[in-house]
Amino acid sequence: MYSYKKIGNRFIVSLKNGTEIVKALQHFCKEMNIRSGIIAGIGSIDEIRLRFFNAKTKQYSSQQFQEQMEIANLMGNISTYNKDIYLHIHITLGRSDYSAIAGHLLSATISGTGEFLVEDFDADMMRYYNSELGVNYYDFE
Repeated sequence: MYSYKKIGNRFIVSLKNGTEIVKALQHFCKEMNIRSGIIAGIGSIDEIRLRFFNAKTKQYSSQQFQEQMEIANLMGNISTYNKDIYLHIHITLGRSDYSAIAGHLLSATISGTGEFLVEDFDADMMRYYNSELGVNYYDFE
């Protein structure tokens, strides 16, 4: 599924071809006991499910894409929600016609390779559901 190299509190994680990104990174964070941090990455995918949050309706919509695309940018954070690892990841993808699509990453399958930087903050960062906003968020009060 992946290989990695640790450098201080950072990990370089290489996902193998055919690996589902979110599941693999969740598994990695559980294996390394990473409860908070950031994730960044590049690579290529051939299928993806993106999500978009409408703040007015407090509803999510999602869409599946099946085509070869390059990960131009993947950025997210690691926290916990109900004591489980919670990844909040956004992604921008480049299409073969050089247009881009972006959204909240639900799932994506590596096509070729995926290279990710995971930084461990070595702290507890918990999310809570806010019914007024309709999202899980940090509450530092």
